[in-house]
Amino acid sequence: MAAEGTRSVLFVCLGNICRSPIAEAVFRKLVADQNISDKWSIDSAATSTYEIGNPPDYRGQNCMKKHGITMNHIARQITKDDFLTFDYILCMDDSNLRDLNRKVNQVKNSKAKIELLGSYDPQKQLIIEDPYYGNDSDFETVYEQCMRCCKAFLEKAH
Repeated sequence: MAAEGTRSVLFVCLGNICRSPIAEAVFRKLVADQNISDKWSIDSAATSTYEIGNPPDYRGQNCMKKHGITMNHIARQITKDDFLTFDYILCMDDSNLRDLNRKVNQVKNSKAKIELLGSYDPQKQLIIEDPYYGNDSDFETVYEQCMRCCKAFLEKAH
């Protein structure tokens, strides 16, 4: 549970090994760079069970290393508690959004604001496509989108 005066954000994608751990790592770096890590509780999760217990995709890890960003996450599935404890649940595409909206209907008193991370993109790219079947440049695109969106989200959520 987040301490008083802190905000919390959960980044969500299908498997929690590509897009959401990249968004989580990017956001952690942004808050660390502003010395406000103690003001944020940050995590990521999956809508599916496919990758539970797995580390992030090695291509995403390579991409983050290239940008000097530490990535340290083990895939997990979103829980009912997440809807009760997180202020924001930010997902990557319409299918994630549908899954989350379906799941939140089974939770009483959800406090989470569920949105597409891409809704914060200054370049208006709403959907962050899954790079899993793509190549390194697709992971780079995800990184760039996450960086833009997370910066804008952080400014708005202050």
